[in-house]
Amino acid sequence: MWEYTEKVRELFLHPKNAGEITDPDAVGEVGSIICGDALKLTLKIDKETARITDAKFQTFGCASAIASSSALTELIKGMTIEQASRITNKDIAEFLGGLPKEKMHCSVMGREALEAAISSYRGEAKAPEVHERIICKCFEVSEEKIRRVAIENRLTTVDDITNYTKAGGGCGFCKPDIEAILMDILSVRTIPEPVHPPRKLTNLKKIALIQDVIDKEIRPRLQADSGDIDLIDIDNNRVIVALRAMCVSCPMGNVTIKGIEEKLRELVSDDIVVEEG
Repeated sequence: MWEYTEKVRELFLHPKNAGEITDPDAVGEVGSIICGDALKLTLKIDKETARITDAKFQTFGCASAIASSSALTELIKGMTIEQASRITNKDIAEFLGGLPKEKMHCSVMGREALEAAISSYRGEAKAPEVHERIICKCFEVSEEKIRRVAIENRLTTVDDITNYTKAGGGCGFCKPDIEAILMDILSVRTIPEPVHPPRKLTNLKKIALIQDVIDKEIRPRLQADSGDIDLIDIDNNRVIVALRAMCVSCPMGNVTIKGIEEKLRELVSDDIVVEEG
């Protein structure tokens, strides 16, 4: 029996913002009823301020899925689109006072629905699914999703991946593939004798350290897979890079960018945001 917080129970029994907005400005749909969880998020956005004025959800799933969806709408109402784009599944779980580890995939589903809604509002085309390699056929979980969720949440075991994505929770045939993906991620993230920088850096020292980490830690890893990277610009905490060589056409490019961001946050500053220019 899972232990739910009072906030989870409250938002499950009395969910806020349930329903669908008529004539929404943004729609995000993720999951599948066949696979057990599905979420539709609709947003109303002020055109002048790009601020979310209303958010509603329709969820097919368990108590944690309903509570996570309700929590998401409460979090993002009043935010600008830019602010909402920085919401993570950890933020959703923390708003609820925590979720059972076996139910963390519900917070991930919320974050993905928000991501899809923002993409639809911005007119960004979703990458063709044909490029995604499906690892878990029981729950239709792609390699891209497994890598992204593992990097964002620092997951290290197959059980972790199952808890956050449901991959591996069915027939189990995909578990060796999941383990291989994790080993690949961990091999990239492992650095011998890391030197942690001081908490406060001058701008010049920060720029020099970012360049050093890219040259010594990130570029060699990419070049080993026939890829490369160029540092384009640094604007305060924004690091703008360009992927080169084989990385340019790689369908996992967004995961690569996220991994670079994780590495720079680990070794330079935890407020760094990496963007592709």
